[in-house]
Amino acid sequence: MKIYLLKRIVMLIPLMLGITLITFTVIHLAPGEPVDMQTAMNPKVGKEARERLTRFYGLDKPLHEQYFNWVGKLVRLDLGRSFSSDGRPVLDKIKERLPVTLSLNIIALFLEFGLAVPIGILAATRRDSLLDKGITVFVFIGFAVPTFWLALLLMYFFGVRLGWLPISGLHTLGSDNWGMWSYLWDMAKHLIMPVMVASFGSLAGLSRYMRSAMLNVVSQDYITTARAKGLSESVVIYKHALRNALLPLITLLGFSIPGLIGGSVIFETIYAIPGMGQLFYQGVMSRDYPVVMGILVIGAFLTLFGNLAADLCYAVADPRIRHGEG
Repeated sequence: MKIYLLKRIVMLIPLMLGITLITFTVIHLAPGEPVDMQTAMNPKVGKEARERLTRFYGLDKPLHEQYFNWVGKLVRLDLGRSFSSDGRPVLDKIKERLPVTLSLNIIALFLEFGLAVPIGILAATRRDSLLDKGITVFVFIGFAVPTFWLALLLMYFFGVRLGWLPISGLHTLGSDNWGMWSYLWDMAKHLIMPVMVASFGSLAGLSRYMRSAMLNVVSQDYITTARAKGLSESVVIYKHALRNALLPLITLLGFSIPGLIGGSVIFETIYAIPGMGQLFYQGVMSRDYPVVMGILVIGAFLTLFGNLAADLCYAVADPRIRHGEG
């Protein structure tokens, strides 16, 4: 097992380099230049000023030289400086916004899996019942509803029409002067709609995966044997069937880890939440290459880490994998 883990960790290095090379190339091939985005609205900026900015940002060098310079800084954990007017280090910008995005998406992730597992079990154990059909309708709605449309709908209904929830930001202006419980309650109200948007679509899909996995497991011979021994249905389902049915969800959990950042672009932009998703959107719109690449590197690392974590969880959940590796 240790040798297997060591091999997987070593393999992360070339995979990471390959991902950064592809993303770096694609970003620089996209239409629009950072200098043009900064000077387009200023008619007084001439050709010489644009050339100076191009040299200042190092964009006059060949693409491969820019890439190797960037990788050299990345090895030292230096993501460079933003092309925006503040010129701040990208790492500082990410440190400010990363806790917000991780906190929001981790809450949504726990909500997704915490609800998807029991919903999938109920649908599988009551196959073709009215409850199962109702869950199926819910799943199709979850797949069909666009995230941005749901975010705007919730904003209009709960924020504008009813006035129950705030529609933007993380805190009410002046809430820093409130008591601790009032401050936390205010932040919780700001997070309700973003968390609902972040978890709704994934909850529908995960519950469907759980239902399919559970139906596949309960048809196995060892489940029939367990029932023939006189075990209660709850013991058969939750002790014998559930553990094996969780294996497909473990894979999905591994792929959900990079979504902690990438999946927040839409609702953070709509709800004006100062997180990584909003920063990424602003970086793309302004062609801020260091910011975009810095966030993509973190997303790539989370993807590889998620795959590794999924493999480890497989080994924990299924003893056959451990014995086979041994």
